[in-house]
Amino acid sequence: MALLIENISKSFASVQAVRNLSMQVQPGEIFGFLGPNGAGKTTTIRMILDILRPDSGKITWAGKPVGEIPRKAWGYLPEERGLYPKMNVDDQLIFLARLYGMDKTTVKKELDEWLERFQITTYRKKKVEELSKGNQQKVQFLATILHDPEILVMDEPFSGLDPVNVNLLKDAFLEMHRRGKTIIFSTHQMEQVEELCENISIINKGQVVVEGSVRQVKRSAGRSVVRLALDNDPQIGWLDQVPGVTVTKRRQDYVEFNLTAPATTDQILQTALQRGGHITLFELGEPSLNDIFIERVGGIAQPDVPVPAATSTVPGR
Repeated sequence: MALLIENISKSFASVQAVRNLSMQVQPGEIFGFLGPNGAGKTTTIRMILDILRPDSGKITWAGKPVGEIPRKAWGYLPEERGLYPKMNVDDQLIFLARLYGMDKTTVKKELDEWLERFQITTYRKKKVEELSKGNQQKVQFLATILHDPEILVMDEPFSGLDPVNVNLLKDAFLEMHRRGKTIIFSTHQMEQVEELCENISIINKGQVVVEGSVRQVKRSAGRSVVRLALDNDPQIGWLDQVPGVTVTKRRQDYVEFNLTAPATTDQILQTALQRGGHITLFELGEPSLNDIFIERVGGIAQPDVPVPAATSTVPGR
């Protein structure tokens, strides 16, 4: 039942957007599809949805070419808004769901529950263009899920959301996961990936550079980091003078650093105790997914690939 992407490539004139890319998404999992701007993520997503066709390679779901999978099976949340700005929220969401074959009574019942859950019931008669960016994003999400698709493909779903609404959307992700939906989402917010995803693939310049479970990817970095916080010395400047210590982050609440010989965690802990004050944090951990992302792709945005626009949520468009 897996989504299999096998050796796909895609070019636009002289620009190769995707090059011999392969990955596998298991049914019912939350999969993170990551990469810098211009890495080929949106092009790949559009090939998964059969909006674009690969020049070579193939994409299948449950053994069938994706072009043969009914449109109702897919839910797509594009990075750009794919809504009709002059339609009100109610009419728009009912219209889009009915295009997928849902009856009006069922749609209205589902819509009432989701509008309440997303705290936008009072906006249901407003035009989409009158809503804030965050509320438009919530409406876009509802347009993606109301017809009960098997596979959700979401490009930057957390864009424009404040922390409260991010939590609402994360809860909705987990609800879809509990219902057995397969979720593929692309984002630059690595903390959301660490929290939600089981497996990930990071691509750069159209090719996979990192893949596997989040835990495997972090462990494969081959190093550990130490995080230390002292209540009387937030910046812990003396760490710079300790042989074998490389400070990588200084934040208001802790300092993070790498250790190599001759430095040891015992030595650092003893030195901190000798200098007085209270140790409020001392932990040995793995590098963050954000750190690994920056290391593997260089933190440099790639030039945008000129892909045809495809933002509509209307089936077949």
